[in-house]
Amino acid sequence: MKFFWKSVLLLLLQHQGFSQIDSTVKKSIDTIKVGNITILRTGVDTLNATIKSISKDTFRLGGGIVIIGDGLERGLDKIRIGSENLKDAITELNLKSITKKKPKKYSTNWLVWDLGFAGYNDQTDYSSAAAQQFLSPLMGPNFPVTPPLSKNDFAFRTSRISNFNLWFFIQRMSLIKQVVNLKYGLGIESNNYFYKTGIQYEDLGAETLVRRNDWSEARKNKLVANYLTAPLMININTNPTNHKRGFQLSAGVSGGYLISSRQKTVAGGERSKVKSEFNLSPWKLAYVGELGLGAVRLYGSYAPKAMHQYGVDQRPYTVGLRFSY
Repeated sequence: MKFFWKSVLLLLLQHQGFSQIDSTVKKSIDTIKVGNITILRTGVDTLNATIKSISKDTFRLGGGIVIIGDGLERGLDKIRIGSENLKDAITELNLKSITKKKPKKYSTNWLVWDLGFAGYNDQTDYSSAAAQQFLSPLMGPNFPVTPPLSKNDFAFRTSRISNFNLWFFIQRMSLIKQVVNLKYGLGIESNNYFYKTGIQYEDLGAETLVRRNDWSEARKNKLVANYLTAPLMININTNPTNHKRGFQLSAGVSGGYLISSRQKTVAGGERSKVKSEFNLSPWKLAYVGELGLGAVRLYGSYAPKAMHQYGVDQRPYTVGLRFSY
């Protein structure tokens, strides 16, 4: 009798558990169906043929429960494919973020400017007749007889920023995989020679002379020569993907044309500015170079020929820092 009531109570509890699953669920003692999913919990061995005929989307839990899902395997395949696609997309995004852009064949920098020092290598033979004819000391009753001008009369101050260049553009064209490049540009060079003495250029029309002025001390005395210049160089770049971090070396030549020149003096409270060619050669050919390590760049130039047409043999050079964006 006790066994009978225990069996009835067990059946009631089992029925109550299944009834709490969902009001929309079709239920029976051995089968529960929720949407497209069917759960079998008894007679598994006898239902193998039925399971195979329904679908292959079956899962076995324990010894007596089989879950049959209509299209469950297709859903899982979609989830797997979606996760693989997501993984590929994330991988591609990471590769793009760490992959550097391929350098272009042409690279242009606009409005590059230089600050540095301008000087000259004086190779003049001051004892020659040509030099003494060009260097004429002031003569007259108010001036004592002075010796001919010499190299000391052209001594210049080395503590002043005397070279300023403004390049309208500097372009680089790749020749070999952005490692070997052709570099060229166009700009204005301005060379300022600050003299320690009071020498003065005098344009007499047919010729130009340099005289020793009677100034006891000139507060400012400078000769300015401005050239329209086009450099042409071969460039070596060790880091084509990021030129700001690599080592760069450029060497070549430049051709310049004299577009203006003047002498400006300040002495004894008087100012003077005279514009003339002052016997300067209209053309300037120079060797040029550039050395760069990261964002820091050094430049230099040297003209193998004199900057004057006659009289003195002074070969100009420049050196300084280059700033580009």
